[in-house]
Amino acid sequence: MFHRNMMENVHLAPEADEDDLYSGYNDYNPTFDTEDLENDVAFQEAARTSSHGRRPPVTAKIPGTSASRPLATALGSKATLTSSMGRPMTGAIQDGVSRPMTAVHAAGYTKAATRGSSFDPLGQARGPAPPLEMKNSDSSEEKMRQLEKKVNELVEESCIANSCGDLKLALEKAKEAGRKERVLVRQREQISTPENINLDLTYSVLFNLASQYAANEMYAEALNTYQVIVKNKMFSTGGRLKVNMGNIYLKQRNYSKAVKFYRMALDQIPSTHKEMRIKIMQNIGIAFIKTGQYFDAINSFEHIMSVSPSLKAGYNLILCYFALGDGEKMKKAFQKLIAVPLEVDYDDKYISPNDDPHTNLLIEAIKNDSLRQIEHKRKSMAEEYIMTAAKLIAPVIETSFAVGYDWCVEVVKASHYVELANDLEINKATTYLRQQDFNQALETLKMFEKKDSRMKSAAATNLSFFYYLENELAQATNYADLAVNSDRYNPAALTNKGNTVFANGDYEKAAEFYKEALRNDSLCTEALYNLGLTYKKLNRIDEALDCFLKLHAILRNSAQVLHQIANIYEIMEDPSQAIEWLLQLISVVPTDPRVLSKLGKLYDNEGDKSQAFHYYYESYRYFPSNIEVIEWLGAYYIDTQFCEKAIEYFERAALILPTHVKWQLMVASCYRRSGNYQKALEKYKVIHRNFPENVECLRFLVRLCTDMGLKEVQEYMTKLKKVEKLKEIREQRIKSGRDGSARSRREGNAGSDGGGTKGERLSAKLKDMPGTSEPYESSSSKEIDASYTDPLGPQAERPKTAARKRAEEDDFADEELGDDLLPE
Repeated sequence: MFHRNMMENVHLAPEADEDDLYSGYNDYNPTFDTEDLENDVAFQEAARTSSHGRRPPVTAKIPGTSASRPLATALGSKATLTSSMGRPMTGAIQDGVSRPMTAVHAAGYTKAATRGSSFDPLGQARGPAPPLEMKNSDSSEEKMRQLEKKVNELVEESCIANSCGDLKLALEKAKEAGRKERVLVRQREQISTPENINLDLTYSVLFNLASQYAANEMYAEALNTYQVIVKNKMFSTGGRLKVNMGNIYLKQRNYSKAVKFYRMALDQIPSTHKEMRIKIMQNIGIAFIKTGQYFDAINSFEHIMSVSPSLKAGYNLILCYFALGDGEKMKKAFQKLIAVPLEVDYDDKYISPNDDPHTNLLIEAIKNDSLRQIEHKRKSMAEEYIMTAAKLIAPVIETSFAVGYDWCVEVVKASHYVELANDLEINKATTYLRQQDFNQALETLKMFEKKDSRMKSAAATNLSFFYYLENELAQATNYADLAVNSDRYNPAALTNKGNTVFANGDYEKAAEFYKEALRNDSLCTEALYNLGLTYKKLNRIDEALDCFLKLHAILRNSAQVLHQIANIYEIMEDPSQAIEWLLQLISVVPTDPRVLSKLGKLYDNEGDKSQAFHYYYESYRYFPSNIEVIEWLGAYYIDTQFCEKAIEYFERAALILPTHVKWQLMVASCYRRSGNYQKALEKYKVIHRNFPENVECLRFLVRLCTDMGLKEVQEYMTKLKKVEKLKEIREQRIKSGRDGSARSRREGNAGSDGGGTKGERLSAKLKDMPGTSEPYESSSSKEIDASYTDPLGPQAERPKTAARKRAEEDDFADEELGDDLLPE
């Protein structure tokens, strides 16, 4: 409509005026005068300003520019059309003469050009444009924009700190971002409508804050923050965060609530997100296992195995059926686990089919790249799941564990995990060993003597270990040699070979085998430990200490390693260091009585009686049959004038060693020292009845009866004289016998003096060793027999074999390893 009206206001030249078509063309109109525009102040001011709305009207030589002009229409009527600049429209009537429609300017034509000016249609001669106006930094919109930028930076810094492991800094940044974001929201609400609030920024700030609370184990705060997001209907995807809330409840062991939130999240996630739904289903299954609801867990894992099979779901399904004792279902679940696709390339891909150098170069480049390492990791994880599952179900799916193992081996052989079948056979043999069925273990292991070198080496290593335990060193050496010859780079085989050499007393050669094992595998802890023991035997204490310190860096909480380091410092006569390492040791095994008594002894030698009493008393609490500890505690109370308390310990010693009169005499002595003479007298009478020839007992009876004025004094004096006379006769006979034997030795054998000296040295040595006055002590978990048996003396140190499970390292005895380890 607007276009039609404009066309109606346009005056076309009449056909009758064809001769006068350009009659008014050269008439001068001041509106189109451009020569004097440079001198027009109003025009120049309008050209300089960047705001067209503020331009003042042009008033120079243009009369009535702001007024409207009448235009002739095709019907001869007058209409008014106003120009924005006040200039007449082309086609308007000028002085009663109509003009044709033409352009205001021709393309590139100006009157100035005809007068010698250069051709400049783009106006480049006017110079550069004026600079842009500076932003007003004080405006509220600019302040909010800067604040929003600062919030985003804080969120990014919080995430970076979390990825670097600085959880505390990450939480501080997240809190600061939350505070600034709330300030920003308030400012937005005051200035503009709520629709202008940046919801994405609010969501990211709250989500990051909740995540940082959870990472710092501030679960209550994290749940509250997640609730703020979930309950806000403006966050369309907030419902998915119920998965995170379920994870928090799972960590808090609130399994029912965890399942509830997982199911709520499952309802929020569409079926297109298949992988996410599978992961939530797996978490639901794990929560059901934790609560013992195995049937519900089975439903979850069965659904996963039917939709998207995975190793974890298959393994958990086997665990559920194992808990229910369903052997047939365990078999089916194990077959499903075996059938899970690994989606990895096999080694054939990395074998060059020809001698093409480019192909070989490419294969060499991808042989150990990051993708190949991921494939190795996935394959090793699958093998671990399958091996663990087979070891778990084999004893229960058939009538005997051997038949169960055979079934598992057959299933594995039929899958693409053929290599695991031999490992299962090896594991079967080690199971026989644990059950002490040595004949079956030997038969199983000897089957591998004709297998490939790797399996032959593993079987021979186990056989060597078996014969080493049986103390058949010849057979152990033979199989150790076979294991080393089959695989020279097997550290377990080299360690067992070193053990056999160590047992034969060739410590230098044993050290060489241990060193070779460490060259092949620097993390072979058994070889490093045994090397330290070997250096101790060779009296190379500094090198032994280096070995155990290196081992401590690998096994931070190994009780055996800590004990050996403390023992070496004790040998080096550095009690302060020995005490420091023993204190670390009791933090690992706080109930070991031998370590506690050792600490008490060291503190006693240092003169710290209070600390010595503390550790001796702790040792007595955990093992109240150690005569050395009992004697020290009794003597401590006597020294501190608490004889009544000492009685308890000496009575315990007398109970342990009833044939030793010493402890009963100590009990009577404590009664006498405490002034309880009547009790002392009764105790001495009991001792006299049990040991009628004990001179010391009779002397105290005579003294007590005399002091108390009892009639029995004469009787005890008569007995004392008889016993003393018998003792003198015995001493004379012994002396005469010694003189006769010494005379005969001097006359008959000139070298007999050396033998006598040797016998005295041996006797002196035996006095230092645990004798009949010391009970059997052990730090192992085995129960101690109620009847007392005298030990044979300290056992020799035995090296560790390469195959013991590291979980058994907590059991150890003084300066020895205990049981040897099973090879891997």
